[in-house]
Amino acid sequence: MLVEKNTPLQDCNTFGIVASADTLVRIRSAADVQKFAASPHYQGRQVLVLGGGSNIVLTGDVIHAVVLKMEIPGIAAVGETDSHWIIEAGAGVRWHDLVAWTVAHGYPGLENLALVPGTVGAAPVQNIGAYGVELQDRFHALDAVDLVTHEVFSLNAAQCAFGYRDSIFKHAPAAPAGTPVAKAQGMGLAGRAVITKVRFALSKHWKPELGYLDLQRKQEQEGVAHPTAQQIFDWVVAIRQAKLPDPAVVGNAGSFFKNPTVTEDQCRDIIAREPKIVHYPMPDGSIKLAAGWMIDACGWKGKTLGNAGVYDKQALVLVNRGTAANSVTGGEVMTLAKAIQTSVYERFGIRLEPEPVVV
Repeated sequence: MLVEKNTPLQDCNTFGIVASADTLVRIRSAADVQKFAASPHYQGRQVLVLGGGSNIVLTGDVIHAVVLKMEIPGIAAVGETDSHWIIEAGAGVRWHDLVAWTVAHGYPGLENLALVPGTVGAAPVQNIGAYGVELQDRFHALDAVDLVTHEVFSLNAAQCAFGYRDSIFKHAPAAPAGTPVAKAQGMGLAGRAVITKVRFALSKHWKPELGYLDLQRKQEQEGVAHPTAQQIFDWVVAIRQAKLPDPAVVGNAGSFFKNPTVTEDQCRDIIAREPKIVHYPMPDGSIKLAAGWMIDACGWKGKTLGNAGVYDKQALVLVNRGTAANSVTGGEVMTLAKAIQTSVYERFGIRLEPEPVVV
């Protein structure tokens, strides 16, 4: 457990926002989390778990919460069943590196999630998803450390309470502070638990997921009737690189708003006013609306407020228009985000919800 003071965070968040951590602890094992929970550095202080910093907006100059920088390494096949391979990765592993490893080693199933930014430990928190696949579709279990009891515990998919870009880790604890996680069914775990390892169940009877139009276009262009996982991986990488800015070049946090869901009746009402709105039927009967299309329709693509802007190739992405010496502030990002939310609500009657965590 390595403890640092007054640590700059500009290189630790993909937006490139200038801020510093009053206390930063580098976590490289579950034992490090347990040591931290028992140390004077914690003592019930607020905790901010930081992985790749790709889903966060820092709005203050100094983060007074203790920042736990997750750096737990390792990827391995740890077991199998008759139908699945079980792959385990440390919370600090870059998500795209995990996807590339599984495809290269003959364990398909995650290829649609290529180039999703962030780390493995953050993936279940957000229940990440892209191109027709969500993490919950491939999830097996995870290990975490209870900051109150210092115990290591595991959760399966049902216990994680996955929803659209949602999980038990995004909700505040409802049980009394001293209640062990294992006995607190349905409790929230935000600020209470730190994920250390995640396991995935990848089917031995793999079938390609090609439901998204962009992938179907790639399939037609390539003339491939039965694409391999590697081909889908390559297509997804190419699609994302064409649409989304590289955070190493243009600071951003990926998709800034969730795609909202509405009922069929609500969707019909909106289509009556906006016949061209992009929408997708969901398995539960609800309809997902394309937030990027709505933002673009409101005229925001390419616009800038201060050093915060809307990416000119994808309206769902907010970007850093500043420089390393004069970077965007979290306040500028949120001012732009709120202006977009107002525009979309006034035109469509839909309230867009941000994806990143605002600190």
